[in-house]
Amino acid sequence: MNKALIVMIALLSATTGCTSNSHVYRNQPLVAKVKTGMTQDQVRQIGGEPVAVTPRTVELGTCFDYVLTQAGHNQPFNVSFDGNGKVDHTSFLTCAEWNHAQQKARAPGSGTSGMGGY
Repeated sequence: MNKALIVMIALLSATTGCTSNSHVYRNQPLVAKVKTGMTQDQVRQIGGEPVAVTPRTVELGTCFDYVLTQAGHNQPFNVSFDGNGKVDHTSFLTCAEWNHAQQKARAPGSGTSGMGGY
């Protein structure tokens, strides 16, 4: 099985419990409009300036942290960019949480050839 697919399945499984309210935010512009392959400028046009911009530590790239607000509740949301500055991932996690999930997925001895363990 493709290693990238294993990582994606593991990360989606790990975040499912954290995103039980994600359907509430599905109409937020960042959630509804940001697509894989978009540039950082395109994401800023949709969501404005992020709360924080951090370099990714597992794979070359950058991560934008946003906070979505709906009905008085706040939800972290990140947009992650590859080394070419193109969106390759979004999730209802902070960039730090996303980075930690990637590190854990790649840790040796995690149960799936170093690519998972969730």
